[in-house]
Amino acid sequence: MDPIKSLIQNLADQYGRQRENLLPIMQGVIERENFLSEYSMVEIAREMDIPASEVYGTATFYSFLETKPTGKYTIRVCKTITCAMKGKSQVLFAIQDMLKIKLGETTPDNRFTLLETNCLGWCHKAPAMMINNEVYTELTPEKVREILSDYMKQNGSI
Repeated sequence: MDPIKSLIQNLADQYGRQRENLLPIMQGVIERENFLSEYSMVEIAREMDIPASEVYGTATFYSFLETKPTGKYTIRVCKTITCAMKGKSQVLFAIQDMLKIKLGETTPDNRFTLLETNCLGWCHKAPAMMINNEVYTELTPEKVREILSDYMKQNGSI
């Protein structure tokens, strides 16, 4: 059986096929595949017996549900006014300069994807970013360079 179909069936068995279980199923696919392909969204719709447009609408509504392939490490920089007032632009510039990519892009080696997102819930320690599920706060350009260097060293990029 197709591995995506099998994954979706297993997730639907685990969570149930009711509409309220759509998000956990989508998150399960992302955990395994790193994004929701058109094919996986159609299969989720088929398995749950809901319109594919509803699955797609949900996927594109939430900023943490990616519908395009991302790198191994997805960097999400908070774009709220609080982070902007506390130096988000300088932090973003440092990331772009170090990785040689712009917002929405992935490094050629598919290791890092750079995105902006709405509030991460860390306004009291702005500016903030997430790399996959790890939150980093009170960022400066220097701190960001250290963090990214650590990720690159872990995997032999430097």
